[in-house]
Amino acid sequence: MLVVGATRGLGLAVVEEYVGRGAHVVATERSDGPSGLRTLAERHREAVEVERLDVTRPEQVAALRERLRGRTFDLLLVVAGISLAPQEAVGVDIATDDFTRMMETNVLGVMRTVEGLDGLVAADGTVAVMSSGQGSVANNTSGGFEVYRATKAALNQMVRSYAVRQAGGSRSILLLAPGWVRTDMGGSGATLEVSESIPPLVDTIEAQRGRPGLRFLDRHGDDVPW
Repeated sequence: MLVVGATRGLGLAVVEEYVGRGAHVVATERSDGPSGLRTLAERHREAVEVERLDVTRPEQVAALRERLRGRTFDLLLVVAGISLAPQEAVGVDIATDDFTRMMETNVLGVMRTVEGLDGLVAADGTVAVMSSGQGSVANNTSGGFEVYRATKAALNQMVRSYAVRQAGGSRSILLLAPGWVRTDMGGSGATLEVSESIPPLVDTIEAQRGRPGLRFLDRHGDDVPW
C-alpha cells in the first residue's frame, strides 16, 4: 500500500497500524531529516519504504510516479493536509497567504496526488483520502475553523467529481472522517486518542475492499452526511 503524508500524526499512525497487521507500506514524508516515519522504518526495514513527496509540488508527484512505475498497490491513501491558525470568521481572522496555503495543500495538492498516482492502484483496489467530519456541510451547526472546514468540503466535492469520472470501475473510493484526534494538528483538547481512531479507521478501509464506488465514512464505517 501507498500512504502519502506519513511523517507524523494520523498518517504515521496508519502506517504503524498496517505494519502491525503484516502489510508492506510505501510511505511519504514532505522533507528529509529525523521523523517518526524514519524511526518506524528503521525498526521495520522489511516492511516500510520511505519516499519524499510534497503534494504542493506537481513535479514531485510525477517523480514519485516514475520511481514507483511497474509496481501495483492495493491501496492509495492520501493523508496530507494542514491547518494553520484557528479561524473564527474568514473575513477577519485569516491572512490571505494562509487561506491560499490551506487550499493549495488540502485541496489542490491532494487531488493532484490522487490523479497523479492512481495509475499505480490495482483496478479493484482502493483510493482513499483523509477528509474530516468538519467537511460535512449538513453537520456544520457550530461554525468555527471556517477555512479548514471549507478546504475539507471542497476536497469532498472534488473527490466526488473524481468518482463520477471513475463510474463503472471496480475501485473503492473513500473519504474518511477519523474524528477529532489528539495530534499536533488536532491539539490537546481533541476528544480521541490516536489509539481510539486509527485501528477502527483501518478496519473500515479494509471492510470496503471490493465495494466499488464512493462513500464518505467515519472511523466506524458509518456514512457521514455531505
